[in-house]
Amino acid sequence: MNWLSTIALLMAAYLSVFAEAFCSGVRQMLGAQIDLLPALMVYVGLSGGLTVLTLLAVLGGLCFDAFSANPLGISVLPLFTTGLLIYCNRELILRDQPYAQFVLGLGASAVVPFLTVLSLLGAGEQPLLGWGSLWQWLVMASGGAVLTPVCFNVFDRFNRALTYPVAAESTFRADREIKRGRS
Repeated sequence: MNWLSTIALLMAAYLSVFAEAFCSGVRQMLGAQIDLLPALMVYVGLSGGLTVLTLLAVLGGLCFDAFSANPLGISVLPLFTTGLLIYCNRELILRDQPYAQFVLGLGASAVVPFLTVLSLLGAGEQPLLGWGSLWQWLVMASGGAVLTPVCFNVFDRFNRALTYPVAAESTFRADREIKRGRS
């Protein structure tokens, strides 16, 4: 992953958190806000390096906590843990399959809020939990599952548009002469 892709991912994380905080149409319609950060963590876990994964978890988590009622930094560890788990197992995952992207997005979007609530409870905070939280958790998980293949599509197109394709090298030299016939 090149530096241009890294900057685009970090800007997408910032803009998604900003849009979640100030655009309340989806929140009012569904009763929950869909989070794009777990979908971005799935993409980086399968496509990027450990440095980009850490940058996205820290920047995205701090921005998310700055716009929410969470203590600052509480979302960083759940995001990083989810991304690191995907990063460590990426050789086993079918990265280009939309079904695999959907399932990973569903899992990440379900695990990140769960780990965040556990972190809040462990820190001595009193999060608002009730039966409505289950509905919000389901909306967040299904919304993240739908958005994950979209993230893959958008960022793969971005990378194809702004980077050179890798040239396949031949095992034969161009200046080599092949003699035919009997020697």
